Amino acid sequence: MNRVVFDIETLGFPIESFDEVRQEYLLRFAKTDEERADALAKLNLAPFTAQIVAIGMLNPDSNQGKVFYQAPEKDPWTSEDGMAEFVPGTEEIMLTEFWKTVARYGQFITFNGRSFDCPFLMLRSAILGVKPSRNLMPYRYGANEHCDLLDQLTFYGAFRKFNLDFYCKGFGIKSPKSEGITGLDVGPLFREGRFREIAQYCLGDVRATAELYQRWQSLLSFEK
Repeated sequence: MNRVVFDIETLGFPIESFDEVRQEYLLRFAKTDEERADALAKLNLAPFTAQIVAIGMLNPDSNQGKVFYQAPEKDPWTSEDGMAEFVPGTEEIMLTEFWKTVARYGQFITFNGRSFDCPFLMLRSAILGVKPSRNLMPYRYGANEHCDLLDQLTFYGAFRKFNLDFYCKGFGIKSPKSEGITGLDVGPLFREGRFREIAQYCLGDVRATAELYQRWQSLLSFEK
């Protein structure tokens, strides 16, 4: 079966970009400075308050990848090892190209994709008028179409959850966080125009997810 791993990076819009009614709604429980900061951080997590700034895709069998990322530049470029292509564009172009690409694969693989990446991609696309090419939210209790590694490694919520960095370190896989960038850095990097660094960070996430998938598939998968 041909398969693809994907991951997204998102960034919340400034609170000032929303009208007064929506600002009041988003900050309704923020009574202290700490609560306000927490509410603003959560803007990154919903497609109605955030944009997608990078989409990483990787074939775990060939290790060839592609990253669509937001940037004003026009020309694609490749990674130093020649295994990944980076394609800049607008959010609409990124999503259009993602849907063209993901439609060609029989199985897609994510980490926490069912609770975040997949619904975010579908809803954000709808908001921007881009029609998804497939349903990223199929039947949950099976990994043949969508293998969400967080579902698999927690046995569908029966066991404690950890983040991708924790699982990578537990399985002896190089964590993308070891490069010194985390999801918290996406906002500052984007505002500073360091778009390529975001794209490379996203590629690191999909590579780590692909390696984690290989471990799960060889040691813990019982599906045919």
